[in-house]
Amino acid sequence: MDFFNYKNNELYAEDLAVTDLADQYGSPLYIYSKATLVRHMNAFKEALAKKRHLICYAVKANSSLSILALMASLGAGFDVVSEGELRRVIKAGGDPKKVVFSGVGKTAHEIAFALEQGIDCFNIESVPEINAISSVAKSLGKKARVSVRVNPNVDAKTHPSISTGLKSNKFGIAYDEALAVYRQMAADPNLEICGIDCHIGSQMTSGAPILEATERLLDLYKELTECGIKIDHIDIGGGLGVTYGDETPPSPYEYMSAVINRLKDLDISIYVEPGRAMVANAGILVTKALYLKKGSVKNFCIVDAGMNDLIRPALYNSWMNIVEVKKHQDAKVDLYDVVGPVCESDDFLGKERKLAVSAGEYLAVRGAGAYGSSMSSNYNSRLLCAEILVDKNKSYVIRKRQDFSQLWENESIAGL
Repeated sequence: MDFFNYKNNELYAEDLAVTDLADQYGSPLYIYSKATLVRHMNAFKEALAKKRHLICYAVKANSSLSILALMASLGAGFDVVSEGELRRVIKAGGDPKKVVFSGVGKTAHEIAFALEQGIDCFNIESVPEINAISSVAKSLGKKARVSVRVNPNVDAKTHPSISTGLKSNKFGIAYDEALAVYRQMAADPNLEICGIDCHIGSQMTSGAPILEATERLLDLYKELTECGIKIDHIDIGGGLGVTYGDETPPSPYEYMSAVINRLKDLDISIYVEPGRAMVANAGILVTKALYLKKGSVKNFCIVDAGMNDLIRPALYNSWMNIVEVKKHQDAKVDLYDVVGPVCESDDFLGKERKLAVSAGEYLAVRGAGAYGSSMSSNYNSRLLCAEILVDKNKSYVIRKRQDFSQLWENESIAGL
């Protein structure tokens, strides 16, 4: 459920008309619903209420300071994959002690900064990383809390580009090697083992893969216990899917219930790292139709948002629902490829969409709250668009639209 709904054939963000917001702030425009974000966070809290837990919002999904601040105010921890993301969490008021640091390429500088901030733990992804973290911790006179990201070779049944739990993926340490790696870490005086981690993929629409992965983690947990290695949490990652079109993903409660049942008798916490499930359907991208171009083979609706604003469709052919902001009764419906102004053939938001739209009217791309703004760029020297947060009948600018001088503010003309 989200809070973007039609009233009298006009799309609203909570209590505000989307057309009015786009007229006020310009387009392209990201609009987020606070009520939806709160609802999604509360759904995870309720799903995990019977077990000691930490909900670590995956910052990569949407790193807006306002959204991070809201998550922190609701009690969330954070999953970060860079020093920049950790600094954003701290700037937004998040607690570093509730941060897990993931990612395959942590630098010595990033490791040192995270240790100095007192993060909860590092999710280790390779044996060389163990040595790097140990070395930095020793140099700082600190003990690093660590968890191994175990690659359980479980198929998440999702798009190959967002599958992360197979042997062929770059992420994590192979399940068959994990026990030896834990023994190596247990013998290292600079490391404190605290957990087991896995993340097998994104946009999962079934709870079966995560339950399969949990079973493998439990087998490893038992082996570690027998070796005298204590674990205080199991992190099952994120990956719960959302509805972009006709998907029917389980609710957080349905997704987590079997996992909670398997872990209920163990004296450990459960960590989860939801990102997409938190923010995707809490945001839309509003764009204006500039031209309707009739082609010999296709019709094109050319809009003012491009792949630099929302790259998911071009990057891995993601299907995202595109709707008219204003619906007109008895309006003529045509089939369009909705494309942007960027000079790339893959600059599209959606293909073969049935729309009743005229030039100058607004369209909304639904489900754009995750991996929209956070993956945007200045390609073609296009400005990053404005973003607003709606709270009932009020709207707040949470990122100003870029101005042209900012495009080159860190550049210089030199060497001529």
